[in-house]
Amino acid sequence: MPVFYFHVRDGESIEEDPEGIDLPTIEKAEEEAILGAREILAERLLSGDVIDGQSFLITSEDGRVVREVPFKSVLKFD
Repeated sequence: MPVFYFHVRDGESIEEDPEGIDLPTIEKAEEEAILGAREILAERLLSGDVIDGQSFLITSEDGRVVREVPFKSVLKFD
């Protein structure tokens, strides 16, 4: 099973995920990123932090970016 890494981009800085997660497909990795982004956004909203520009960079084991999931893209509006 492939390992995907979920690095957090915040503007120009990137916080790297050193462990990664075993997931069967890129689509499952994207689902995991969406859930993670929602959790992080909820925590930031509750603490009054600014929500702007953060995203998950999902990379494969070889370091190639396979998806980018902007945190704002996981919010639902009417």
